[in-house]
Amino acid sequence: MKRAPYIFLIVLAVVALDQATKYLIMTNLSLYDSREIFPFLHIVHVRNTGAAFGMFKNLGSTFFIILSVFAIIFIINLLAKKTYSTVGLSLILGGALGNLIDRVLYGKVVDFVDFSVGTFHWPAFNVADSSLTIGIAVILAAYLFKK
Repeated sequence: MKRAPYIFLIVLAVVALDQATKYLIMTNLSLYDSREIFPFLHIVHVRNTGAAFGMFKNLGSTFFIILSVFAIIFIINLLAKKTYSTVGLSLILGGALGNLIDRVLYGKVVDFVDFSVGTFHWPAFNVADSSLTIGIAVILAAYLFKK
């Protein structure tokens, strides 16, 4: 598989950046502490027990760990089949692994990017979440522009 080194490097880069930034947040900000970077951007220290945007937080950490493991296996299978964009799937895999590490270590995901515009406030997120989102966008763009 000629793509394997590239997949590994992308996944490794995402996981390393994700875990390094989360470590910096946990060691430099108390839980729920916040630092303003710009009026629309704050760095915060929050923990998410649910899925994206805190949804389904009552399902528990074990549920999300199991779901993450199945998702990771599914993504690896898609990578092996060369069905979708390698870069997009690698970004998704790195993001899924980054958040899975948090769930296993802490039972929650560490989020820290807090973005708002006027009265619109986006839920806090992290590098892994960003990687997942960008990976999905890359796959959609590759699919749409392929035709």
